[in-house]
Amino acid sequence: MDILNEIKEFLGNDWEKTGDYIENALKSDIPLLDSTNRAILSNSGKQLRPMLALLAARACSGGKANEDSCRYAAGAELLHNATLLHDDVADDSDKRRGKPTIRSVMGPSVSVLIGDYWLVKAVDMILECKTGVNRAIRLFSRTLSDLAEGELFQLQKARAGDTDKNDYLRIIFNKTASLFEAAAVSAAISVNAPEDMETAVKDYAIALGIAFQIRDDIFDYSPEMDTGKPAGADIMEQKITMPLLGAFARAGKEKEMDIRKKICCIADDPERYHTEILDFVHEYNGVDYAGEVLEQYVEKAVRALDRLEDTQAKEYLARLADFVAKRNS
Repeated sequence: MDILNEIKEFLGNDWEKTGDYIENALKSDIPLLDSTNRAILSNSGKQLRPMLALLAARACSGGKANEDSCRYAAGAELLHNATLLHDDVADDSDKRRGKPTIRSVMGPSVSVLIGDYWLVKAVDMILECKTGVNRAIRLFSRTLSDLAEGELFQLQKARAGDTDKNDYLRIIFNKTASLFEAAAVSAAISVNAPEDMETAVKDYAIALGIAFQIRDDIFDYSPEMDTGKPAGADIMEQKITMPLLGAFARAGKEKEMDIRKKICCIADDPERYHTEILDFVHEYNGVDYAGEVLEQYVEKAVRALDRLEDTQAKEYLARLADFVAKRNS
């Protein structure tokens, strides 16, 4: 049994309740909407955010999550999928998790509208909670703001071609780690966790989210991993991510500036520049550099767990961090 299925089995009824909350929230008497929602749910990916939330709730409460833990977990997953439906429009994505996107099948307008629907259902789910709902709403509201700011900041930096490591870390916190944080902290709120435990799962979740995104960005330069993603897609979108930043760090300023110019001008000769930039990253071991940074964040996540009592949930959080570091999809 792989680790994700093992965790789902460990979570048992809490996992089933969370899934039921999500499914029931998305039922509609409009056939187009109902069938589309079911199609999205059938391709729901790893569901790391609700998994993280439920493990965090148990780790902060001596092993007992509750109804609000499940609702916050469901809200995080609904919100995540809402952002993906919007992202697919912004990025003109034809595939998501190896299958055609709603945007490619039904058009961008439908994808945006269904994303809006999922977003509203996420808010409704959170508002049904009884414990710490005002704090949780502010937390998820800030996450939505972070997501939008991260996307726009990334666009600004892509156009300028001047993304540095601090810019990159800000972008991936906003776009990825902030929702990991919201999932974990809302779960801690649901069980009235003491402040030190809440801070521990917050620090864990942020580091885990950053590690998760670095791993995703490594995939873009590693077609041998057979992720289904075309190599160098980020290059074509002028996105400077950790593998490229790692190559910059090792290549010297002159070569770095040459590559940055090619990224800014990639539309002038996309095939040649794309190949040159990929070769540059591999020549200067940018993927290895990114892997080293990823490991630092995984270690940071695991160290944060030292502040929690020893429980099976804590052990699974540590194993989840190891999974994030080594996953191939």
